[in-house]
Amino acid sequence: MKEESQAVLLRIFIGESHRHQGRHLYEFIAQYLKAHHYAGVTVLRGIEGFGHASVMHKADILDLSSDLPIVVEVVDTDEKIRALKETIDRENWIESGLITEEKVTIVRYGKNGQRGE
Repeated sequence: MKEESQAVLLRIFIGESHRHQGRHLYEFIAQYLKAHHYAGVTVLRGIEGFGHASVMHKADILDLSSDLPIVVEVVDTDEKIRALKETIDRENWIESGLITEEKVTIVRYGKNGQRGE
């Protein structure tokens, strides 16, 4: 069975070395989202990229301490995404980074609306 709904996709672009409360920021965000019952999150590690300073970060076997790009993707309702952005701002989670947001259509497959994990 196929089920469609509307949601918001929020992407948080940060560096792998960014930290918050003593943990990797991407890990902190993912755990926060799970604890607050967000619909879904995926953390992606880039192999190459640069940000506003145009400093290239690249995965290299000789440089294991690279500050590789990280993208945290969050999908949920407009209300929950708005609340997340307010929390990020209020609690100063991101010292440098970028957030993008877009409306998306979710297409969920499964028997009788059951969620796949």
